[in-house]
Amino acid sequence: MDLLKVADYMHRHPVTFTVDMPVELAVDRLIKGRQTGGPVVDLDNKIIGFVSEQDCLARMLMSTYHDQQSARVADVMITQVLTVKPYDGVIDLAQTMLKLKPKLYPVVDDDGYLLGIITRSDVLGAIDKELHSHYRRVV
Repeated sequence: MDLLKVADYMHRHPVTFTVDMPVELAVDRLIKGRQTGGPVVDLDNKIIGFVSEQDCLARMLMSTYHDQQSARVADVMITQVLTVKPYDGVIDLAQTMLKLKPKLYPVVDDDGYLLGIITRSDVLGAIDKELHSHYRRVV
């Protein structure tokens, strides 16, 4: 199972966001892309933040109650982003996911440029696929 690498299971074309994007547009992208969150990138595709459904929901509710104008992604994103590298092991990531909350991790190169994302479902699927291949060999 040490051979399971993030690069083999990541999504290479994730939904991304910019700091100046309205939260409503971010929500639309999350819904259409079926992602629970996503990386905020600069013009060079380098990660500068992360925005989640929960971040957007909180801001939209607040805007509804207080009849406020639309917020931008910069107003709701977090800047401390947990990322993984394409050469990281899926098993190691699974163990990290058991300890930390994110359901989705941006995959970055060594310079912090976005390569894709990997989700908890992707990790679970990778491990399940590997286990099933071992079951077939034993039977």
